Amino acid sequence: MRSALTGSAAVAATLATMLMTPVAADAAPQDYVEYVALGDSFPAGPLVPAQNGDSASCLQSVDNGYPARLAATLGIRNFRNVTCSGAKAQDFDKAGPGWGRGATPQYDALSASTDLVTLTIGANDAGLFQDLIGCLNPLPQNTTRACVDRFTGDGGDQLADKVDAAAATIGATLDEIARRAPRARIMITSYGEYLRPGGCPDLATPITARDADYLQTTIDRLGDRIAEQAAAHGATFVDLRPASIGHDACAAPQDRWIEPLLPSAPAAPFHPNARGGQAFAKLIAEAL
Repeated sequence: MRSALTGSAAVAATLATMLMTPVAADAAPQDYVEYVALGDSFPAGPLVPAQNGDSASCLQSVDNGYPARLAATLGIRNFRNVTCSGAKAQDFDKAGPGWGRGATPQYDALSASTDLVTLTIGANDAGLFQDLIGCLNPLPQNTTRACVDRFTGDGGDQLADKVDAAAATIGATLDEIARRAPRARIMITSYGEYLRPGGCPDLATPITARDADYLQTTIDRLGDRIAEQAAAHGATFVDLRPASIGHDACAAPQDRWIEPLLPSAPAAPFHPNARGGQAFAKLIAEAL
């Protein structure tokens, strides 16, 4: 009898514990009320319809960059998108005139009531987009000096050094966001996969195989530095690279998330198209 009573008591206690303990699988996702999107052209979506006429100098997509798609996915109505093409983290406290600066500083969009922030930044601080464009070469691969030799000819790696130098600026930016929006969940992303191994040396993306590998390795290095800064400064890192493999600038037009030098969909060269904006928004939503 004692054994039966003890067993019944144990079952009752277990049931009570189950009733009182929330089940993680059934827990409702957090509802975000005030979302601010910060960053450069990667989230802004230059030339992706429809462009924001109130922020013409920033070349910002109203509805097809990842910030707008994320806000729609999460059903957030209080949404401020201050991303700006050409933006640098070091200039988030500055307003225009000037390339990469909107009518007001990006930081000014943040407030004590902001509860979600997304951020993609660092490529312009390291000057990588200019380097990518500078490595384009329409000549056959065996008739031109690879761009990688120019950046690594002295035994060092100029682009790696610039990426590492930009890391501290990214960390300081995360701290300032947290100071201005102390309640916010801060999501910082990597950049996507731009070029597959060996690249795609054609007229759409004329770049040598060695240069393609070198540049993507540099972009990956920036992603790694961003991940480190996120971990050190209390932000959530969202790595966009794995899912974007096969959707790079070398992919077939219907598969691309990032357009090549000669885009087949409305977007700036080497920037996400509308399909990419949707895909990256989904990846961020899944990470929340």
